[in-house]
Amino acid sequence: MLENLTQKIGQALQNLKGEKKLTESNISDALKEVRQALLSADVHFKVAKQFIQDVEAKCVGQTITQTVGAREQVIKIINDALVELLGSTSSSLENKRPLKIMMIGLHGSGKTTTSGKLARLLKNKDNYTPALIACDIYRPAAIDQLKTLAESENTLFYSDRDEKDVTKIAKKGMAETKSQGANCFIFDTAGRLQIDTDLVSEIKRLKDSIMPDEILLVADAALGQEAVNIAQIFHEAVSCTGIVLTKLDGDARGGAALSMKSITGIPIKFMGTGEKSDAFEYFHPDRIASRILGMGDVVSLVEKAQESIDQNEAERLAKRMEKAEFNLDDFLKQMQQVKKMGSLGSIASMMPGMSNVSIGDKEEKKMAHTEAIILSMTAKERATPRLLRGSRLTRIANGSGTKVSDVNALLKQFSQMQKMMRMMRGSKGKQMLNAMRSKMGG
Repeated sequence: MLENLTQKIGQALQNLKGEKKLTESNISDALKEVRQALLSADVHFKVAKQFIQDVEAKCVGQTITQTVGAREQVIKIINDALVELLGSTSSSLENKRPLKIMMIGLHGSGKTTTSGKLARLLKNKDNYTPALIACDIYRPAAIDQLKTLAESENTLFYSDRDEKDVTKIAKKGMAETKSQGANCFIFDTAGRLQIDTDLVSEIKRLKDSIMPDEILLVADAALGQEAVNIAQIFHEAVSCTGIVLTKLDGDARGGAALSMKSITGIPIKFMGTGEKSDAFEYFHPDRIASRILGMGDVVSLVEKAQESIDQNEAERLAKRMEKAEFNLDDFLKQMQQVKKMGSLGSIASMMPGMSNVSIGDKEEKKMAHTEAIILSMTAKERATPRLLRGSRLTRIANGSGTKVSDVNALLKQFSQMQKMMRMMRGSKGKQMLNAMRSKMGG
């Protein structure tokens, strides 16, 4: 997300190294480049202008200390300004049971998919028993999609294909799923290709009928400023309580995220970061600001690890590494655990200093090839890699759709890893491991 903005801001601040004091003259060029980077990311021009003015006012006159450089001091000021721009603090949902959530947005914004993702998150993170209620009476495919999503997440679902009054569908759906134990109702409403009077009238009637606790507008971040304009119109009609920004993973600009709260006044509460059902997160302004400035997002990374990785298995693998007993089967399991956390690119974006490292399809394919190679081995071969030679190598290459040279490259890499593990068994290695464990709270 916002990779181009991250890179451009980093480049703009490079020339500040070595400055002893921040003055209007020595930060002028850097802030002009930052402003240009914001505009290129499709941030609203008024927002970009005010942002630069605020940053400049806080920068000028700052004396640089020996421990903190000029560049780092400006980054801190920009970080604070970004957090303020994005919403200062995280905006959570109403903490109540039952909880009624009305999902609105244009057709194609990802509203139905987002409804399913939200149900999954509220079920797994907040211990709700959600129900998905299909209130789109115009698109049978939307009802089918919502039903499929509910089934995949083992979530309660309600639809009535014969009823044409959305208010009746919503009330019946709420009553029926409540009797089945639901304490959170997510109403997936109809969308249009554009906002029209019929759409606005329908969502107003539904709002008056069910009196939702939350009205979440699902907005496609790839639309840039158009997403901001759409948000303003919906907000005027039904007073949205929050925004869900979708498709942040595929948008090279993403300026909508930086403009939305400032222009509309509506807090961003969630963001979609991929197509998978778990690629959906609460929106934390401070964490997003850190990602934009290339400082990573360690908190989100740790949370993802805690949710995705089997702690008992991780501890078992760590002990085998400590004893230098780590084999290719262990390597495979470790790799599969990492995959549960998401794409390599999304993981790298949360790691400090990795924002400018390009990790995409090439790296994902390489990881897939590595997995395929190991899966083509027998259990005995994984446990004893020295058996791998001659016809065995050919068989594995053919079975994994790779070349013998690829198999050999993996074995060489693994052999080097084993040597490092054996070195770690010494007193210095144990000291390093103990230090790492203490830092991790173990």
